[in-house]
Amino acid sequence: MAGLSIVNRHVVAQRLGKMERTEHTLDIDASQIVAEKDSAKFTYKGEQGYMPMVGHLAEAGVVLHEEFREGNAAPASANLEFIKKCESAMPRAHRIKRLRADSATYQADIFNYCEQQDIAFAIGGRWSEPVNALVQGIPESQWKKYADCAVAEVTHSMNETRKSFRLVVVRRQHQCDLFDDEGKPQEAKLQTKYTLIASNFAQGYSADDVYVWYCQREQSSENGIKELKVGFGMERMPCGQFAANAVFFRIGAIAHNVFVLFKLITLDESWQRHQVQTVRWRLLHLAGKVIKSAGSWILKVNQTALDILERIRQRTRAFAHAPS
Repeated sequence: MAGLSIVNRHVVAQRLGKMERTEHTLDIDASQIVAEKDSAKFTYKGEQGYMPMVGHLAEAGVVLHEEFREGNAAPASANLEFIKKCESAMPRAHRIKRLRADSATYQADIFNYCEQQDIAFAIGGRWSEPVNALVQGIPESQWKKYADCAVAEVTHSMNETRKSFRLVVVRRQHQCDLFDDEGKPQEAKLQTKYTLIASNFAQGYSADDVYVWYCQREQSSENGIKELKVGFGMERMPCGQFAANAVFFRIGAIAHNVFVLFKLITLDESWQRHQVQTVRWRLLHLAGKVIKSAGSWILKVNQTALDILERIRQRTRAFAHAPS
């Protein structure tokens, strides 16, 4: 596993070397993998499987670090240690400057560490009686209203936090269930639901700015994990042994990062947002015809495909011979 970590760090360094920025956003999230193996533990969702933690670099689109975990591992466990491992995996001259995560990372030791390391964070909040009192005490005049929600903020702290932090509150009207517990129709009603986001962003960033930036983790982290699981086959584990599956998952993360680097160095801008399924379909599943001419075997493809393949060959060769 240590050798695979070195390989992944090298791929990540190659990717970051193609960027001008040196400060990056880390998105972390745990994701359930269902696996009906005898040794697999039951997750908090009630299914057998595993609960790997994945750290994405948002701007680069790569998996910086992942940690394969047993299914019964709580998503909130050892998250600070995971963040530190992500920091240690960063190439020289690059650093983690911003952090986004869901409410499993709503922990005082993480807030304190981010303050200490000058990391700006936006982390999903948790509802509690003190938080409820704060939210209910927000005057109606302080809510900034939009068509589908209203946004406000308060200042909050926990017993163990060294500094108070901003708590952005998003209020929405949510339609209740149309049927009761016995399946009988009932009158449709609207219920108020709240989303909480803890942040230490400077006051120059409005509550709206924090909320919009926090929501962007869906594109980076949640869609990134989906690509890892569906696009690279990590939604199914092949073995009954935990260690073997951990190796398989790390290889999948490396394959994902190699694909990101491949797109960057060989394909045009129009390809960069394509997921691996699309690239497979448009690039690898090309129709061609194999013929024999003058004693040589020749693969015939259309001119457009030939131009793309030739550019890939030339750019790959240039990348391979470029100074490291």
